[in-house]
Amino acid sequence: MRKNILNKLLIVLSVAALFGCKAKKQLVVRKADSTVTVAPTTVNPALAKIAAVKEKQVVFNTFSGRAKTKLSIDGKSNDVTLNIRIQHTKKIWVSITAILGVEVARALITPDSIMVVNRLQGVYLKKPFSYIYNYASRQVNYQTVESLLVGNPIPELLNSNSKVTTGANGNTTLSGNLQNIIYSLLIGPDYKVTQTSLNNATAGQSLQVSNSQFIQADSRVIPSQINIASTVRNKNIQAELQYNRTEFNQPLEYPFSIPDRFSPAN
Repeated sequence: MRKNILNKLLIVLSVAALFGCKAKKQLVVRKADSTVTVAPTTVNPALAKIAAVKEKQVVFNTFSGRAKTKLSIDGKSNDVTLNIRIQHTKKIWVSITAILGVEVARALITPDSIMVVNRLQGVYLKKPFSYIYNYASRQVNYQTVESLLVGNPIPELLNSNSKVTTGANGNTTLSGNLQNIIYSLLIGPDYKVTQTSLNNATAGQSLQVSNSQFIQADSRVIPSQINIASTVRNKNIQAELQYNRTEFNQPLEYPFSIPDRFSPAN
C-alpha cells in the first residue's frame, strides 16, 4: 500500500461516505411510500417534498457496519475493509484492515477533531476538524460526514430555496446553489436519496455520491452499496463500498490511542 494512502482514505470518509446488515439481506423493491404524510397541494412543493424526505431519514443512536472497499487514488487502486462505528452526533470510529484482516490504520472523527493512527508507517495524524478544509469546502461539517455514512441527505441541502423537478418513475430532483456550491439531490419514490452531487467550479471541487442496492436493516431501509467520486483540484479519489454487515442501536466501544513510539505524520 503506497505511502499516505491510508491518510487519504480518511479524506474520502470526511468529504463524503457506510452501512451493511448482517449478511446478505433481501433487496428492497423501491416504490412510492404511502406511509409518508404529504402536505396539501397549497403548500410550497419544495417544502412538502423536503418534509417527506426528512420523515424518511434513518434515525439511530449508534451504528456499526463493515464494508469491503475498492479505493482508487489518482488511478492507483487498493482493496481494504472498513469497520465503522458511529455514536450519533458525537463520533465516528473507523478500523481499516487489509489482507488477512490485519489492521493497518484506525481513525476517530468528532465534531471538533480528526485523528488517524497509521500502523504500517508508525505515524499519526491529530488535527482539528477544520483540517478537512484542505480537501473540501467549508460547508462540510461533522454532520455532513455522518449523514452520508448512513444514507441520509446532507442537512443543509434540504432548504426551502431548493428547486423541485419531477422526473420519470416517481423520482424528484432537489437542486440549488448553497454558498457557491451547485447541488443536486435525486430522490426516489420512497423518499430515499439515490444520488448526491456537489460542485464548486471556482474552487475546483466536486463530489458525486451514488446510493444503490437498498436493503432492510433492522427496521430501516439503507443502501448496501455506495460509490463516491471526489475531485479536489488535481486530486481524484474514487471509492466503491459494499456492505455485508450492519447493526443499529447496540452498545459499542470506540477504542483509540496513539502509541508512544509513533511520530506525527508529515
